[in-house]
Amino acid sequence: MQRRILALSALATAMGMAIGSAHAQGDSFPNKPITLIVPYGPGGVTDVIARALGLGMGKTLGQTVVVENKAGAAGAMGVVDMLTAKADGYRLTLAPVGIFRQPYIQKVSYDPVRDLTYIASFMTYDFILTVPANSPIQTLQDYVAWAKKHPGEMDYGTPGKFTANHVAMALLEKKTGITLNHAPFKGDADAINALSGNHIKSAIFANSILPMVQSGKVRALATAADKRPAAFAEVPTFLEAGYGFDVPSPLGIAGPKGMPQEVVQKLDAAIKAAMDDPAFRQVIANYGIRTDYRDHKAYAAFAKQAFAQEKDIVQGIGLE
Repeated sequence: MQRRILALSALATAMGMAIGSAHAQGDSFPNKPITLIVPYGPGGVTDVIARALGLGMGKTLGQTVVVENKAGAAGAMGVVDMLTAKADGYRLTLAPVGIFRQPYIQKVSYDPVRDLTYIASFMTYDFILTVPANSPIQTLQDYVAWAKKHPGEMDYGTPGKFTANHVAMALLEKKTGITLNHAPFKGDADAINALSGNHIKSAIFANSILPMVQSGKVRALATAADKRPAAFAEVPTFLEAGYGFDVPSPLGIAGPKGMPQEVVQKLDAAIKAAMDDPAFRQVIANYGIRTDYRDHKAYAAFAKQAFAQEKDIVQGIGLE
């Protein structure tokens, strides 16, 4: 009996120390620089925005947020990194929506719901279908009509297979009955060069295409947004055209599973504050990016919903 009492006492003490340690960690966090993984190469739109957000977060947290680029695996390198990172809040990653799609397309080492702690989302990408400025196609209706008359001859560029860009065009094919020719590139830059050089007839980009649209070098036909983004106010959505779909693409920050709640809340608050920082708002304005804030609870709920929905999308449009 005495041994049992001693054992229970030891267990209670250990639990108390663990709880106390977690609270202490939350109270002192952060006391050193934080690493934020950007799962794309340096210099791109996502990289630039992440660095601006990190600077804003640092003002609230009192520590530097260091960006580490880890490109590859269709934007999932950061998530893979989280599998072995300590759950202390000092190593985080951007979490693009593609991580919810990849497990249904190929074998991956992670579960996007089970293996991550979702902290907050801060922006959303829009996807814009474009043609060269000298193309005879003026509208989305022209595009669909031409593709129906020439099955398989309308090619379109994307920054890669199974990206949200690819999904948007696969949905357009399904909704209209047209057959297109997918031309995946290594990234937006290569696809933009191919489109502007008339090597492909069309391409669908995220907001990185905005300067080309503004300069008149390419023509925007439609966006896959739920409503017209301010930066593309003159461009109709696929929804408006009657094709019944949009492709949401919120981007946020996640960490390893099991992060202390106090740390998650501090990081969440820092992200929200950074979104109001003038330098960050200027950067997103430069690219026509829409802010899209979800706190840690709403972002975790979104992750569960997105993971379930992606299975239906992938199966429905035949991307397996």
